[in-house]
Amino acid sequence: MASAPQVSGFASRLATSKDSVRPTLISDRVYELLRQAIVEGDLAPNDRVVESEIARRLGVSQAPVREAVKQLAREGLLVHVPRRGNFVVEISSEDAEHARQVREPLERLAASMAAARLTDEHLRELDELVARMREAVEVNDVGRFRDVDIAFHTLVVQIAGNPFLTRMWEVLEPNLRALRAIADPLFEGDWRAMADEHGRLVSLLRAGDPGPAADAFADHAAGRSPVPDRRAGKKPASR
Repeated sequence: MASAPQVSGFASRLATSKDSVRPTLISDRVYELLRQAIVEGDLAPNDRVVESEIARRLGVSQAPVREAVKQLAREGLLVHVPRRGNFVVEISSEDAEHARQVREPLERLAASMAAARLTDEHLRELDELVARMREAVEVNDVGRFRDVDIAFHTLVVQIAGNPFLTRMWEVLEPNLRALRAIADPLFEGDWRAMADEHGRLVSLLRAGDPGPAADAFADHAAGRSPVPDRRAGKKPASR
């Protein structure tokens, strides 16, 4: 990991944002500032994010900076290294592709098995998770959306009822979170459409036909579902 970044663009961003931080909820403003710095490259992969330095430059206490850093870590944009600090995540396209290659057959199998085992209670739980995704979209909380998205796919794996599949998912899931292979926080497409896509997946499970459900979940895992990403005019690479 690199040492604390000496990026003039980021230092300049902090200096010019000092006054604008105070009138709003401070942790939210710091979060927006840091996220924008990561998205626009002022903070590069492997740069260290030093809470005390950011607080000093903005003229605020460390508490709101710490909350902002925690939120960014939840979204997969920062990673905490014990005894070293917080760093901007570096994700190679090769790593993300490897994760998708493993995820796709797992999701296909889970959906196929779950479609044959669904109960009314399972469906209520899945519908509730989709509703929570839509609530997260309404308040623009990407971190909450990611958490619910992961909970959705974890529940489908659990419904499948195969303990070996569950164990494999438990190994894969933290890596999917770290690699942003579920609900990429930098996705610039329609989050509401992404929530609706999960509603469509529930409808296919509710129909009870394992084939179409398995195909849809596999396409979803591989990024082939029709949810556009404005960054490249393409479908997003992850869900």
